[in-house]
Amino acid sequence: MGRKYFGTDGIRGLVGVAPITPDFVMRLGYAAGKVLAKSPPAGGRPTVLIGKDTRISGYMLEAALESGFAAAGVDVMLAGPMPTPAIAYLTRALRLSAGVVISASHNPFQDNGIKFFSEHGTKLPDDVEAEIEAAIDLPMECVPPQQLGRAKRLFDAQGRYIEFCKGTFPNELDLHGMKIVVDCAHGAAYHIAPPVFHELGAEVIAIGASPDGFNINAGFGATAPAALAAAVVEHKADLGIALDGDADRLIMCDASGRIYNGDELLYVMVLDRLAMGPVAGAVGTLMTNMALEVKFKQLGVGFARAKVGDRYVLEVMKEKGWLFGGEGSGHLLALDKHSTGDGIVSALQVLSALKRCGKTLAECCGELTLFPQTLINIKVAPGFDWTKTPAMVAEKDAVELELGDTGRVLIRASGTEPLIRVMVEAKDKARAQAMARRIADHVPVAVAA
Repeated sequence: MGRKYFGTDGIRGLVGVAPITPDFVMRLGYAAGKVLAKSPPAGGRPTVLIGKDTRISGYMLEAALESGFAAAGVDVMLAGPMPTPAIAYLTRALRLSAGVVISASHNPFQDNGIKFFSEHGTKLPDDVEAEIEAAIDLPMECVPPQQLGRAKRLFDAQGRYIEFCKGTFPNELDLHGMKIVVDCAHGAAYHIAPPVFHELGAEVIAIGASPDGFNINAGFGATAPAALAAAVVEHKADLGIALDGDADRLIMCDASGRIYNGDELLYVMVLDRLAMGPVAGAVGTLMTNMALEVKFKQLGVGFARAKVGDRYVLEVMKEKGWLFGGEGSGHLLALDKHSTGDGIVSALQVLSALKRCGKTLAECCGELTLFPQTLINIKVAPGFDWTKTPAMVAEKDAVELELGDTGRVLIRASGTEPLIRVMVEAKDKARAQAMARRIADHVPVAVAA
């Protein structure tokens, strides 16, 4: 059964437009409280932790969520602006019933969203989200006054999480002698990431660290890495680290300003672990560059693809018992360090790899040459199914036959917009572009929007 409200990463949309409205979010909090707090801790009350990024709408949605949870008889702890993975960690560390993050991740400030973590600090499985959705549409029946939830502030959230992040970096290593630019995207890590790298010994130049409620992800962060590259070159830094608005993505650049995406950073992490012993495998997505799959095969590292979305990467990792996974967009997972994707923790894994091998990012990635990818987004009428268009199917089959084992074709519908995404990957850029255009040109004119 299709989900009505939840997408691949919680519920997200334009603030003030359903479902991101105060009344809906209050009902969401109530429904989630009823579902997630069925088994309160022994001798205690069900308690959830709420964190948010730096969007101005976070104040409004936080209050609405708090009201919904209180009406369901659930206590609330408020962490204020904190990275998404910080809420995952703190929920687990404090033995709480669930964690909630108010964020639209890499989207502009006009958007916002709600995502949940279980008591184990992991994204909720589909069946639990479906149960919450079913409860949203039921009448709200406020618990008796004596059972209403209370709210309190978690004042030491920042310090707790900084220490956790530092603890994922090897004790025998430090960052002394390194100059690092840290781009916080004017987001939730603005007061977290710079201290982490500074306290490990690095000279830190912070950019994108002055949130005003409206500038999150605006020209800074993992989705706009040009600012990072320019700052690294300007300050003659050794490395640059860019996070997105809720700090679960990581993009890096070297001293020359060359950008490294999630596929390349995952490769560096796995190479480092291989130097210490066997690595069973790593998980990517349907969009992961084919060059990474080829290289892992050469190294004797298993590789599997999940649906797009870090939650699906995590599902496959758990299914196979593997520790490493990620997306080209910068969601990276190392399950021996954290239960979810974490931009700061991932950066520390890459930095420890560089420290251990004594190489630069360019040298570590020297044997990995990503295949050029061409992605064409085509607006279509809602509900269009490309698999029922014989001309598109035939052209896709023809392109795949021509590519053989030297490339890939991926056609998928967007989960949030009426779009068909056509991606072709090949060793030659011009060939990838031409083949993607061939397939895209077979979208019927009648359905193109």
